[in-house]
Amino acid sequence: MFLRAIARPLMARVKQTTGIVGLDVVPNAREVLIELYSKTLKEIQAVPDDEGYRKAVESFTRQRLQVCREEEDWEAIEKRLGCGQVEELIEEARDELTLIGKMIEWDPWGVPDDYECEVIENDAPVPKHVPIHRPGPLPEEFYKTLQGISSDQTKLDEAKPTSIDSESKP
Repeated sequence: MFLRAIARPLMARVKQTTGIVGLDVVPNAREVLIELYSKTLKEIQAVPDDEGYRKAVESFTRQRLQVCREEEDWEAIEKRLGCGQVEELIEEARDELTLIGKMIEWDPWGVPDDYECEVIENDAPVPKHVPIHRPGPLPEEFYKTLQGISSDQTKLDEAKPTSIDSESKP
């Protein structure tokens, strides 16, 4: 038992490279991930309970944290999570922490209850203060190609026999 506790970390494979330019190997990736996921779960508490963003972040973060706590080896963590290399997971976790801070600052869920949103029906005229986004005209070549394809298909349809009887008659 003592030998396993000492030898297991020493016998673990050491990652030489991530194979991704600019992404260095993190020798203690498991510990870094556990720390980042724990911090994420703490910071997401500032988001209201009923928000979908909070529910999603808590769900996948708890699952990833559990895997990191259960597995000792970086290869096993990568295999069980199936979301890339541990170094990529570290980058994602750091980005998520940054996003949580921005979401708290932006407060997208803080729309007042008395806020009224103007709904525009399909046939209703668009108010002057609302920009109309319409794509520009397509190049003339597009219409020529479309017409050529349509006429070729019509010619093919006309050339096909319409019934079995017409095929057998000379």
